[in-house]
Amino acid sequence: MRNSSLSQNWAVRFFTIWSGQALSLFGSSLVHFALIWWLTQKTGSATVLALASLAGMLPQVLFGPFAGALVDRWNRRWVMILADGLIALASLILIYLFAMDQAQPWHVYAILAVRSLGNSLHFPAMSASTPLMVPEDKLTRVNGLNQTLQGLNAMVAPPVGALLISVMPTHSILMIDVGTALLAIVPLFFFSIPQPVRQEMSQSAAKPNLLQDVREALVYMRSWPGLVAILAMAIIINGLLTPTGALMPLLVTKHFGQGPLQLGLVDTAWGVGMISGGLLLSVWGGFRRKIVTTMSGIIGIGAGVILVGLAPAGWFSMALAGMFIVGVTNPIANGPLMAIVQSVVKPEMQGRVMALINTFATGITPISLMVAGPISDAIGIRTWFWISGIITLLMGFGGFFSRAVMSVEDNHTSTEIPSSPAAASATD
Repeated sequence: MRNSSLSQNWAVRFFTIWSGQALSLFGSSLVHFALIWWLTQKTGSATVLALASLAGMLPQVLFGPFAGALVDRWNRRWVMILADGLIALASLILIYLFAMDQAQPWHVYAILAVRSLGNSLHFPAMSASTPLMVPEDKLTRVNGLNQTLQGLNAMVAPPVGALLISVMPTHSILMIDVGTALLAIVPLFFFSIPQPVRQEMSQSAAKPNLLQDVREALVYMRSWPGLVAILAMAIIINGLLTPTGALMPLLVTKHFGQGPLQLGLVDTAWGVGMISGGLLLSVWGGFRRKIVTTMSGIIGIGAGVILVGLAPAGWFSMALAGMFIVGVTNPIANGPLMAIVQSVVKPEMQGRVMALINTFATGITPISLMVAGPISDAIGIRTWFWISGIITLLMGFGGFFSRAVMSVEDNHTSTEIPSSPAAASATD
């Protein structure tokens, strides 16, 4: 078993590394807020902001599968050091440009793309390393803490970033990101991360390439009916729900007749919900069958979105309640699903599978953002919300009647995938 050799002091190593990564994530959130604010103040262009979003998204979508293959080939501790170092270096370059008053929007696009490349390596490396450092029965709780961290960042980083912008120049805020990146790197020099052992290839076999590694992971995932079904659900749900965030400012201003304070309250309600749901999951641990917890969370997300869409113009508090429900149930849906993958997928394939899941689940986002605007103009913003919520709700209920979904913890392949040279052993 992958966790059989863990000592009783596993928490010291894991949470020391985890704390450094959490601080780095907070620093990155501050920098992202500061850069978006700078672009807004300098250009006032929605197109510029859209391009910035794409620059921060597309590298992870396009490079993600290959990043996962590299994570499974390389030493994962050094991958995380490389990723955090690359992000810190990008910030240092931008610090120089801002200090010299030479920064232009295209510089910010380029740095956001580089940071996205770093994140495409960091996410699968940390996610794939977690089940090698954490006992299997604690994985759901740890993923609950990760969801709590996301909620804290969503709630705390914007106001802290706004405060810092009012008292510090942009290049000084960027220095915070460099400092927090170093806090993430330092523990990795003192604590090891277990490396999975990949199958040895025969000496006559050709050296594997990245495409073969990715293909092997795709074959592995395709042989797991439950994962394929859940990925299909995730693609549809993300494609429907991601635009609701982009449409929220219009819903708040045009339908509810409110201003920026109320828009901020929407983010706060979601963030408080994420923190509450993540803490609940970390303490409770979910139902005995993790997939039951996940499907229940999806139902809750759908119900919350429906509540937002159905709220009358004078019932803004009803929309806040809906966003709180979405926030609470988001960790309930995602945390156990991550734990399923971490506990079932072979350690030597974790990086590739995690990266591919992220790519498939988020790859629809650029398309959905492009089509959501015209469709919402035609059918109404509220209509997009409640249709998206209803479909999400029905998918959550439908999952309980899908044999593939409900047996996802058992219907993964029990035999080895016919190995190409991609099964070669990776050295540190």
